[in-house]
Amino acid sequence: MPVVVSDAGPLIHIAQISKLSLLKKLFGIVFVTERVKVEVFDEGIRFGCADAEAIGKALTGGWLRIEPVPERLAGSAAKLAEGENISIADAETLLLAVEKKAELLVDEKLLSNLSKMYGLRVWSTWTLLLEGLSRNYVGLDDIERAVDELGKKRFRLSVKQAQEILDAARFIEKHKNKQ
Repeated sequence: MPVVVSDAGPLIHIAQISKLSLLKKLFGIVFVTERVKVEVFDEGIRFGCADAEAIGKALTGGWLRIEPVPERLAGSAAKLAEGENISIADAETLLLAVEKKAELLVDEKLLSNLSKMYGLRVWSTWTLLLEGLSRNYVGLDDIERAVDELGKKRFRLSVKQAQEILDAARFIEKHKNKQ
């Protein structure tokens, strides 16, 4: 299994549709920085978010792990954040993924593009769900529900984007049984 570092977005979104275990099935272990942990767990608990409780269980279960950002990367993270107009948390997440030669889970377009420039393989909430579908870890109904719940409320997917995701899911569903 590949080494994987996650930004906050995919963790929150996958947890919001009660599919956090998908990440464990796909990757075994997922690393986060301390700042991401604060965002997805500490702040979530403070605001009473149910997804934060699921994330807390993943942390306690040991498959979602906090990985310290090496001290020597602190200055680089600050420069990257300032230069690219991203948060320190995003910069640390990106640099940790580079350091670990990891794949990155991220939904933010700017951070995703930067990650690709650094040569990282990038997964979004949608590509994670589609991969889960291809491996029978989630069903087509889960993707449809995610498009409805996440797409309309959090991602503000256009009708065209939602349709593209659903078309991809239906294509995967149709062809996975033929292999």
